[in-house]
Amino acid sequence: MAIRTIRTYGDDILRKKSRVVDEINPRVLLLIKDMKETMYHSKGVGLAAPQVGILKRIVVIDVGNGPLTIINPEIVEMQGSHITNEGCLSIPGTQKNVDRPEKVRVKAMNEDGEKIEIEGEGLLARALCHEIDHLDGVLFIDKALEGEGE
Repeated sequence: MAIRTIRTYGDDILRKKSRVVDEINPRVLLLIKDMKETMYHSKGVGLAAPQVGILKRIVVIDVGNGPLTIINPEIVEMQGSHITNEGCLSIPGTQKNVDRPEKVRVKAMNEDGEKIEIEGEGLLARALCHEIDHLDGVLFIDKALEGEGE
């Protein structure tokens, strides 16, 4: 395992759309391990593959309940609305208020290639939306409410 370099704002890769993962092979599993190690080392709650320079639809999240890996995630349901301050490992030192759903339901695959469904609310819902946005080249500052945040 290795801690990978987190790409920061201004790096073109953060604006590109990630590719679907067709096969879970040893390279993908190594990437996932490295992403988890990098997320924990950086004290983040989530990390998307483009943030470490890989355009694959892979996300790791840990909001305090243990690590969650989702591959090829797709938001299938959103409920409610909640505005709160958000930050990003790729934009260090910046915090902005962002309106995100209070609850989301996501379909994805796990590391074993099994189809899974995750229901998240609160911080988990926010993290899921934030990281899935990264897979489409969208950053939280694109969704920040004007004049809000620091």
